[in-house]
This record gives sequence, structure tokens and C-alpha cells, in this order.
Amino acid sequence: MNRELASGGTLPGAWTAAWARDPGRPTLSTMDGATVTAAELAERTATAAGRYAAAGLAPGDRVLMSAAPSVDLVIAYVAALRYGLVVVPVNTAYTPAEVANLVGEAAPRLAVLDDPARVSAIPCATPDLAQLPAPVTTQLDTRRPNDVALVIYTSGTTGRPKGAPLTHANLLAGAHAVRIAWHWTAEDRLVLSLPLFHMHGLGVGLHGTLTTGASALILPRFEPAVVAQAIRERQATLFFGVPTMYHRLAGSPHLDALRGLRLAVSGSAPLPADLHAAVADGSGQRVLERYGMTETVMLTSNPYEGERRPGTVGFPLPGVSLRLAPREGGVTEIEVTGPNVIKGYLDRPDADAAAFTGDGWFRTGDLGVRDGDGYLRITGRAKELIISGGYNVYPREVEEVLRAHPAVADAAVAGAPSPEWGETVVAFVVPAGDLDADDLARWCAQRLAPYKRPREWRWIDAVPRSAMGKVLRHELTP
Repeated sequence: MNRELASGGTLPGAWTAAWARDPGRPTLSTMDGATVTAAELAERTATAAGRYAAAGLAPGDRVLMSAAPSVDLVIAYVAALRYGLVVVPVNTAYTPAEVANLVGEAAPRLAVLDDPARVSAIPCATPDLAQLPAPVTTQLDTRRPNDVALVIYTSGTTGRPKGAPLTHANLLAGAHAVRIAWHWTAEDRLVLSLPLFHMHGLGVGLHGTLTTGASALILPRFEPAVVAQAIRERQATLFFGVPTMYHRLAGSPHLDALRGLRLAVSGSAPLPADLHAAVADGSGQRVLERYGMTETVMLTSNPYEGERRPGTVGFPLPGVSLRLAPREGGVTEIEVTGPNVIKGYLDRPDADAAAFTGDGWFRTGDLGVRDGDGYLRITGRAKELIISGGYNVYPREVEEVLRAHPAVADAAVAGAPSPEWGETVVAFVVPAGDLDADDLARWCAQRLAPYKRPREWRWIDAVPRSAMGKVLRHELTP
């Protein structure tokens, strides 16, 4: 591995080194004026780690975390990694049924939740960890690079989810890669309004900030007016968002505030070229688009210095190797390898066989081409995945929820283009009795997170299927 991508050895190793370099530097802050210095973050995370130890958790145990971004959540998270726990981040929009499914799959010893009522099977605490016993002194920062830090699951309610175990080495390589590529320094201040259960906000935004020794202004949610205020009043230099956020900024009176940034980055879903142009016209900010996945952290980026080409995701980041593998129909699939890529899914040899080539490269499931200058353009997906608002929606999961309704004979879903969300979910339903869209919408609301729920409904006579019974999704017309 590139020595610079491994600097610090583990996430806590890199972070504690940064804190020691400048103990008085503000590291976390909020819009209400709260500030946590590097020294205070070191002390508060040590105390929180002592609470985990007092509660009977041991290094290697798993902790499920699902809460809105806050200083308390960051402290609980960093403390878990310093103590050697494995964190399982979970979307805050998940219903109790979805969370229960992941609890059964991941077997965490503790859940740290915004609302403890969302989990009943295991002990729970809020992000301030106030429900845990008084802290005891314990060893910290003893994990090794190949120890697992995160397990992020790919889906929720039905079927067996795939857990992606990301080691400290994987995550540290990803953080250093964007630090190098984006000229990230300790002088930067990131407006962090992304959720901290997703690789974008957690693995890029938070990990990058702490690895670099920079600071993050934590917002509990994205609001254009507050982002603009953070840039203007708090001298923020960085903003990372998904296309939906840029769409909302472009439609608001606050777009011009982006002019004050050193860098604006977009990811998690394709940024439409017309939106890229609208942001540039309204703010002078040429958004830098990049590409990554849960299983790989970050893979490619448009250049910091040089043309940021709309509709492309640039070039491989430091340490990443990328190739385009031929597939049926004259298309090519993106395959990658590097220190940022997981070695395999958690206890899923069946998934590993599908995801990795014989020579160890990871099949992303995304189709791509390089233009004449080498910029990578993602042209589609080999896997049947819908990306709505930057979140992955797995069609099978939604379809199984729909088919479980007593008045549904069969169902299939597909993604429809949306200028705001990138894609939205459209359901194609074969009724087995009296049925209306409101009834199905209520059914889904009890079982699926909001971003997974169909926004449109189509009644059809039969779901198109192949001779093997596979849904012919390309024949569904949203």
C-alpha cells in the first residue's frame, strides 16, 4: 500500500496524531456556538469509551448507531472506534421492522439511537450515552489496520442483507485519498449536513475531517438557508452534498453563498449536467463530482486542478486501480482494486463469488466508458439498483413488501428519472382483488423507509418475466 495512504495505521491512530499536533484547534462546532477542540474531543471520547467498557462491551463487539448528526453522535462514534468496537450504521429513516431485521443479522450488543423505542431486542442508549454506567478507565487505540471498524448493510426488510465489513485500513486509505486529491488541510472547515450513517457523510466527510486535522460544522439536517449562513458567518471552505441538495440550493435564493467555498463536492448519485451548469451560473462554483461505493469508499474524482467535466466522475484516486471489463451487449463494467476495497462480504461466500473476479477485482455493477481524455463516465448499472436522493433502493426489497399485501398478485418496481431525487420508485402492480394506491401507500409506510416507497403506481395485467422467471425490468415503462 502507498505509505501515505496508510499514515496513522488506523482511524484512531491518525486522529489522535492530528489532535496531538494542535490540541487547541477547534474540531467540531455547531450553529448554536458550541465548539469542541481537539484536546476536548480526545478527552470526551475517552470518557465515552469508558462508558462502553462499564456497560460490559468488549473490543470486537458490534454497536448499531442510528441518529441525526450531532456532536454527541460523533463523540459516541469516535469513542466506539477508539475502544475497538465495530459500528453498524443504520439509516435514521428505517422503520422498526427494518431496524429489527438488521439487529437480527448483525447481532449488535448495544444500539445508540435517537429514539430508543425503535429497538426492543437489545439494550439502547441515546447519543449522549447517558443510559450507560459511569465510565471506567480502559485501554484505547489498540486496534490494528486489518481489524474491522464498520459493517454497513446493503438492504433492510426482506431477504438476507449483505454486510460490507470495512477495516481501519480500508477507511483510512479512503480518507487519505480524498485528502490528497482535494488538497484538504487543517485550515479547512467543512459544512457537514450529510447523514452519518452513509459513506458520503461518515467515510468521506467525518473521517476526512478528523484525518486531516481540520474542522467540521455539524448541521442536524440540510437546509439551504443554514448552509448559506454557515458559509458566510463561519467561513466554511468545503461543502459536500448529493445532487438533491444542489437541486434545492439552485432553486433557492441562497445559491450565491457557494461562491465563498474553496470546494464543493457532489456524490452518491449522478449530478445532471444542466444542474452542474446552473450551480456554476448562479454561484461561480464548479462542483467537483466523484464516485464511490459502500464496499470501496471513494474510487474516482474529477480533478481539483484542471477541468471538472460535467457528466463524468474523473479519474482514479490515489491507490485505486480501475479497469473496464466487457459485458454482453457491447457494454463495459467498472471493476476496481486497491487498499480501500473490502476483501469480501460478511459470512456471504455466495455474494463474494458474484462480486469478485477470479483475480480479486471488485465488480462494481456500474457500467462505464472513458472519453477521449480519460474521464470516466458512468453510463448505467449492470445491477438492478435505484438511487433516490443519494440512497440505494434495492427493487427486490420493495417488491417483496408489495407482494406480501393480500390484494397483490404480483409486483415489480423500476426507477423513473427525477430532477430533484435523481430517481424515484415506480411500482407496477398486478391486483388480486380490490386495491387502491392509498391502501398500498399505507402498507409501504409501515414497512419501508420513506425513500424506498413508491411515488407512482401503475396497474398492469402481468409482470414481464423471462423464461427463468426473472423480471424484465427494461420492459417496465415508468
